[in-house]
Amino acid sequence: MAKKIKDPRPTWDEYFMEIAQVTAKRSNCSRRHVAAVIVKNNHILSTGYNGTPAGLKNCFEGGCPRCSGHAESGKGLDECLCVHAEQNAICQAACHGQAIDGASIYVTISPCLTCAKLIISAGIKEVIYGGDYAFLDTVSQIFKEAKIKYRKVNI
Repeated sequence: MAKKIKDPRPTWDEYFMEIAQVTAKRSNCSRRHVAAVIVKNNHILSTGYNGTPAGLKNCFEGGCPRCSGHAESGKGLDECLCVHAEQNAICQAACHGQAIDGASIYVTISPCLTCAKLIISAGIKEVIYGGDYAFLDTVSQIFKEAKIKYRKVNI
């Protein structure tokens, strides 16, 4: 009987989440670095990170009034100009004509409610996330209703 050799490579979850963590280093948000990687059939379709929209002054350069100020977490969101990582990944797919229906998305933190609605509307079928965000209960509820798989991975 042949001895089974353990695969030394990272699992697909580890691989894509580590790519998301590296992608988060591109974030120009001065408050939090978040990234998303959209994947289908173990192939990367799109990536995104949070920060001000392309063509605007970077958040860390004072481009976002909320991030430049001292707003508490969850407050002053109407002043924030930053685009979330999930939003950027979905927009990048659209800009480059990449269909993401039926794909999975790896995000470094669980999506907010707005991003969860976009994920559902974009046809993404699975969300794999690292850390937790404040809207987890509501997001979890709508993902269940939309039959979106939703799971946390620790790497």
